Amino acid sequence: MSLQPKGLPEIPAQTVAVARAAFPHGTLAMRVRDRLGEVFADEPFVEAFGHRGAPGLSPAVLSLVTVLQFTENLTDRQAAVMAVRAIDWKYAIGAELTDTGFDATVLSRFRTRLAEHGMERVVFD
Repeated sequence: MSLQPKGLPEIPAQTVAVARAAFPHGTLAMRVRDRLGEVFADEPFVEAFGHRGAPGLSPAVLSLVTVLQFTENLTDRQAAVMAVRAIDWKYAIGAELTDTGFDATVLSRFRTRLAEHGMERVVFD
């Protein structure tokens, strides 16, 4: 897996429209993205990812999912499901409404990779 630093993707217009219609006052996930989106960047994770191979999921996105997972006390499987079915989570991670998400094992592999590189606190710092 390789890393091509990009940070959080732009939120698709349709996702914005549907999320704002469903949650006119926003949700925690939406507020985190709106107010703290720039905090979630790929650059702090460059050391933990290779430069060759197919690009993996953005560490910025996985970091944001990890924070949301922590705030809602969810298992990896529950967090992966939220990234597929919850409109406000799709908004937060910049996903299309039709995005099919990722396998739950991606989250544990992400945490393992961070631990192997002594970067356990980077997500929360």
